[in-house]
Amino acid sequence: MIGRVVPMPHTVPHNARQSAVLILLFPVADVPHILLMKRKEDSGAHSGQVSFPGGSADPTDKDMMFTALREAEEEVGVTANDITIIGGLTNLYIPVSNFNVHPYIGYMDTNPEYILSHNEVAHVIEVPVHYFLNDDYKTLTDVVSPAVPGVIRQVRAYKLKDGTIIWGATAMILAELEAILKERFA
Repeated sequence: MIGRVVPMPHTVPHNARQSAVLILLFPVADVPHILLMKRKEDSGAHSGQVSFPGGSADPTDKDMMFTALREAEEEVGVTANDITIIGGLTNLYIPVSNFNVHPYIGYMDTNPEYILSHNEVAHVIEVPVHYFLNDDYKTLTDVVSPAVPGVIRQVRAYKLKDGTIIWGATAMILAELEAILKERFA
């Protein structure tokens, strides 16, 4: 699912901005779902893209897991006290925005109630986990990154039933989760 618009360096730069995302799992009618969100259209490198709730670490954050939970609460209104952290996935460096992302998997036993930060989030997307385990929802598609306008890249991506495309860092994180789930439950 690698869909880079800027080449990957050999090592994460020392000035990379540390950030964290929350991969939130929750049941809808007893079917496990994942929370995604569509970012608001703006001038940022990830404008309008589908992502997990998350963002930059603050100097007062005690660790990256705290960052993931704080950002999820700020962006979509899910409360950290309602979430059980299961674990983390592999850190992922994103050259286009110079973020070193720390993904954390969390679980809620109820469907979240959202309070969106409309400065950052256009809307939330709840996707059944099994979609990401099904090759029918994988595609090769052309994308234009806001970071490199005018350049079309062909990337691997997930494509939801409504046509929503999930590519880049979010797709790479989902692909790692997919591999873990297939290994664990195969």
